[in-house]
Amino acid sequence: MAVNLSFPLAADLKPVAGIELGHAEAGVRKANRKDLLVMKLAPTATVAGVFTTNRFCAAPVQVCKAHLEGLRIAGSPIRALVVNTGNANAGTGEAGLAHANATCAALADLLGCEAAQVLPFSTGVILEPLPVDRIAAGLPRAIANLETDNWLNAAEAIMTTDTQPKAASRTVTINGKSVTLTGISKGAGMIKPNMATMLGFMATDARVAQPVLDHLVKKAADQSFNCITIDGDTSTNDSFMLIATGAAEVEVSSIDTPEYALLSEAVIGLSQELAQMIVRDGEGATKFITIAVEEGASVEECRKIAYSIGHSPLVKTAFFASDPNLGRILAAIGYAGVDDLDVTKLNLYLDDVWVAKNGGRHPDYQEQDGQRVMKQSEITVRVKLARGDAAATIWTCDLSHDYVTINADYRS
Repeated sequence: MAVNLSFPLAADLKPVAGIELGHAEAGVRKANRKDLLVMKLAPTATVAGVFTTNRFCAAPVQVCKAHLEGLRIAGSPIRALVVNTGNANAGTGEAGLAHANATCAALADLLGCEAAQVLPFSTGVILEPLPVDRIAAGLPRAIANLETDNWLNAAEAIMTTDTQPKAASRTVTINGKSVTLTGISKGAGMIKPNMATMLGFMATDARVAQPVLDHLVKKAADQSFNCITIDGDTSTNDSFMLIATGAAEVEVSSIDTPEYALLSEAVIGLSQELAQMIVRDGEGATKFITIAVEEGASVEECRKIAYSIGHSPLVKTAFFASDPNLGRILAAIGYAGVDDLDVTKLNLYLDDVWVAKNGGRHPDYQEQDGQRVMKQSEITVRVKLARGDAAATIWTCDLSHDYVTINADYRS
C-alpha cells in the first residue's frame, strides 16, 4: 500500500495540446494488462531527456540517445515515443538493438514518419528477448485510441511492480498566458539516484528552444528524480523525458529570461511531485522519509551523507520496525566518505526531537520521543554538520518484509 499517495483521477490530469496518447494490451509478458503506450507529438515539439548512468544500459536507451543526437544534427523533430512494460530489452546484445529499432520502424510505418523520429522505451525483466511481434501487433490498437486526455491510461500502461499509477498536472501563467504541464512516472524498486529505475514523461504546451529544454531537463532531474532512493540499485533502463509541444502562445528562448524562471519552477515542482510518488509507492514501503543535510561545506558532501543514510539497510529496517536505534544513522554518516568531518560538531534531529548534540546523545533525549516519531508514516531526518551553508535533501522509504517478497516473486 502506497504511503499517503492518492490515486490520480483522470479528470484532474490536464490535456496538453500537441501530444496524444494511446495504449494497448499487447501481452508483452502477461495477458490482460495495459503494457504498451504510444505518444504522438506535434511537428512543433522539442524533446530532451536524461538517462541511466548504468554502463549496462538497455538497448532502447542506446537507440533513444542515437535518435536524439541524429535528429539534432539533421534538424528533424521527434514525432513519437513508444513504451512497453514487461520486458526491459536489457542485456540482449545486438539482437536487443535490432528489436528496439524494429519497434521504431513499425510505429513509424503506421504514423508516416521516419524510424529515427521515434524514441523507444522498455521496462521489465532483464536478459530476455523483446517480443517485437506482440508489440508490433499491439501498435494499431494503441494508435486507434490516441487522445489528448488519455494520461491516466498512459500512467497505467507503464507500470510494473507499482501498486498504482503516478500522474499529476500543473498550470502556470507566463506573460498572461496559461501554460499546461502534465506528467507520468513509474518505479517502485531498483531505485537509486543517477537515475532511479524509473520512467518519467512530462509534457508542456510551451514553445521551448532545444538548448533551453536540454538545460531544463537536466536541472529538473537533478532536483527530483536524482534525489530519491529506495534500495540503492541503479537500473539499466532509466529515462526522464521532457516534451515541449509548442502549441501554446508562450515562447521560452533563453535560460536568462523571466519566462524560463517561471517554467523552470513549474517543471521542477511537478518533477519532484512525480519523483516523490515513486518513493511513496516503493516496493513494500510503509513510511516516507525525508533526509535533509544542512550546514555542509558543499552540496556534494551533503548529498553523500544523505544517500549514505538513505541507502543503509540497517537504518531502513529500523524505520520499518519503528525502532529508534538511531546510532545506525550516526554510523551511516560516519562512513559516508567525508574524510575531514568533525563529528563533535554534528547535530541530529528526528522531526522535532533533538537526538544527538555535538556528536553525542542529547542529554534531554528520551527514547519514547524517538519512538513517537518513528511510528509516523512520514518522518524527517535532519543532520546539521556545522561546516558551512550548503544543504541537500533526498527522499527515501523504509525496507520491509514485503520488499523481499515482491522481488523474490517478481518473475513469477
